[in-house]
Amino acid sequence: MSIVDTAEGGNDTALRFAEEIMLLLLHDHEGKFARVPGWSLDYALAGGVLMDLALLNRIDTDLTHLLLIDETPTGDPLLDTTLADITKSEDRRDARFWVERTAGYAEEIRERALGRLIERGILERRDDRFLWVFRSRRYPIVDGRAEREVKLRIMGVLFSDDIPEPRDVVIICLADACGILKELLSRREHEQAAARIDQVRKLDLIGQAMSQAISDIELSVAVLQQQAALQV
Repeated sequence: MSIVDTAEGGNDTALRFAEEIMLLLLHDHEGKFARVPGWSLDYALAGGVLMDLALLNRIDTDLTHLLLIDETPTGDPLLDTTLADITKSEDRRDARFWVERTAGYAEEIRERALGRLIERGILERRDDRFLWVFRSRRYPIVDGRAEREVKLRIMGVLFSDDIPEPRDVVIICLADACGILKELLSRREHEQAAARIDQVRKLDLIGQAMSQAISDIELSVAVLQQQAALQV
């Protein structure tokens, strides 16, 4: 059983993982987002959509396939485009396929996530300087509870022995797989947290599958880039 089986999903107050990823990347003191490779962000957003569908019990995964459990639309356009794709697919595909497929909608996912954060009053865009700032340092995550912002929650998990919440396990899996944690932590902090990150990643089977899928894609991208460089 996956840890996500114990999580509550579908609450209207819950932030989606795509929204949390964008908040995670925000340098609040600069008003800009951390620079990560575009493809890494795309895969993180794609993985976030798939993990939200897992939390809502629409999909599951085994060692080789991503499985459709319930084709009922969630009512959230951020998720239902991918759910519809999975529903229409006549072939059983693995997590890697669906990460790559969903990454094709990454720009739309990103813009929709940012728009929703503005609507919730969490972010504000200052068009005169093209900067983003927090309007709210606390926001509802699950069941209407006020939670700390995602960055502080992750730090609390990585540098303690507390049992993490299911959502924090997921966001750490995604952030680590896409290299985001290396942007947020200093080299020393990342080294100190390495064992804890590995421990947290093992808590969720779907998170493991998603992380492995993203790692496989990134390895393929790196190989292609090396081949292209050699041909120049």
